[in-house]
Amino acid sequence: MCGIGGEFRYDGTAPDPEAVRRMLPCLESRGPDGAGLWAEGPAALGHRRLAIIDLSDEGAQPMVDDELGLAMVFNGCVYNYRQLRTELQQAGYTFRSTSDTEVIMKAYHRWGVRCVERFYGMFAFAIVERETGTLVLGRDRLGIKPLYYAETARGLRFASTLPALLAAGGVDTELDPVALHHYMTFHSVVPAPMTILRGVRKLPPATVRVITSDGRRTDTVYWEPVHARTSIMTPDEWQDALMSRLRTAVERRMVADVPVGVLLSGGLDSSLIVALLAEQGQTGLTTFSIGFESAGGESGDEFFYSDLMARRFGTTHHKIKIGADRFQPAVHDTIAAMSEPMVSHDCVAFFLLSQEVAKHIKVVQSGQGADEILAGYDWYPPLAGVPRGQAAEAYARVFFDRRHTELMEQLSPEWALGADASLEFVRSHFARPGAETALDAALRQDSTVMLVDDPVKRVDNMTMAWGLEARVPFLDHEVVELAAAMPGELKLADGGKGILKAAARGVVPDEVIDRPKGYFPVPAIRHLSGPLLDDVRDALSAPAARQRGLFRKEYVTELLDAPNETRTTLGSNALWQLGLLELWLQRIGV
Repeated sequence: MCGIGGEFRYDGTAPDPEAVRRMLPCLESRGPDGAGLWAEGPAALGHRRLAIIDLSDEGAQPMVDDELGLAMVFNGCVYNYRQLRTELQQAGYTFRSTSDTEVIMKAYHRWGVRCVERFYGMFAFAIVERETGTLVLGRDRLGIKPLYYAETARGLRFASTLPALLAAGGVDTELDPVALHHYMTFHSVVPAPMTILRGVRKLPPATVRVITSDGRRTDTVYWEPVHARTSIMTPDEWQDALMSRLRTAVERRMVADVPVGVLLSGGLDSSLIVALLAEQGQTGLTTFSIGFESAGGESGDEFFYSDLMARRFGTTHHKIKIGADRFQPAVHDTIAAMSEPMVSHDCVAFFLLSQEVAKHIKVVQSGQGADEILAGYDWYPPLAGVPRGQAAEAYARVFFDRRHTELMEQLSPEWALGADASLEFVRSHFARPGAETALDAALRQDSTVMLVDDPVKRVDNMTMAWGLEARVPFLDHEVVELAAAMPGELKLADGGKGILKAAARGVVPDEVIDRPKGYFPVPAIRHLSGPLLDDVRDALSAPAARQRGLFRKEYVTELLDAPNETRTTLGSNALWQLGLLELWLQRIGV
């Protein structure tokens, strides 16, 4: 887990190593253990290292192989790197390190762009073919690791974070009106390749992009889960298959040369990870949970359930309690850690949790992804039985924060779009083959789009702000493929994630399985008041906000007059959505 950056020229001129060097301070928190810079021919590569596998200097990056004529930088972890290393050794390759980075490089040399199909893990990488002057960019199947890029007059630059690209300079920072529409409509999700800034894009998940020395590019999309009934099994057989793949997934994610802990919220997903690790004989497991002060009559912690799990499985448990004195400054630090504006109040929870966890450990497993692959959210049941042709509209009714006509009354006229860009995106995605039912189409979109640019990005940004590597076993691609093939009624049963609840019986205490669904509770954002409300008010009235003029004045005034009254379809605070966007834009200097 690291931070990467680079520049690639396709006009025959040399890259600017200083531009890449300017990226590195923005990536330092992702890789506090070392830094490197390499430049040759049309490419310059930069790297900040978080040492997890092969702690020696032999695992440092950028990694250059003179024999193979390759150079690369890499962020993430390939969990089956030892097996691939053995296979490559049998094919005649020799290794100087014990790192997964070197395995990726030699795997590319052996199998080309299709090497990614052999990787079990999370990754974003850049490989330079030194002889041909070709750049290869790759991203993992679920987009767990980020990769942003910006076109320049002479080529492109890429980095693990958007602010790193801004630090390099020369980026078009005008807002993208279509991305703004998605942000305000699609529950703050801006799908790849867009970002909120017109001049910054992101490589889509499950994509390898090859760029030749003259700038021609070819994309290979190498994976997408098929949401169709490809197997006929009994409910018990589905449960057994799910538990088998989850056991493998959590075991894979213990691969490290440093200890691995667990973020234990007290919900079913993280609790099952702890239980499965204990079942596999892991002892002395370190777990962490976080809680906040209550606000607006809403509880701010779920310690009862995390304590129960810690006692049951004998973990070394750390409870982190956050008072008002730490919360307010943390909100602004959290915003500074965002590569893109992210509305979820979970961001603050993950930021503060990661700050404390990083004092004890470098790697954790986390329960993200189960709701998106196993229908755990409350917007899935209304889609059951909806005719396939009506699926996109039904999804928009239950998931969109606001509809197009309403948004056009809230945006300033110069930012308004003539077409409903978000609904068009959903319709296009839903219309693709490979999803049998309305529920299948929604789960496919949420697991390959929403998940990537909301919870997964949130966890990556907030953990890496403190040099903490988060691994997500529910997003093992074999688990995701199995979940996609399951009958929808098994997932919707028992209020959602029914098959997971049934499979977990006897492994996780019933009290955890049968509890009401919880979220990372951060009441002070759901119920804005005091200094945080003042900060939102200041941001929306700042000169930069007035000059941008994104929203109609009367709409902003209406929200500020009743800051906790207007909620989106899914219950989020509408004022926070506006305020967060301006706070982020002003923080990054746009």
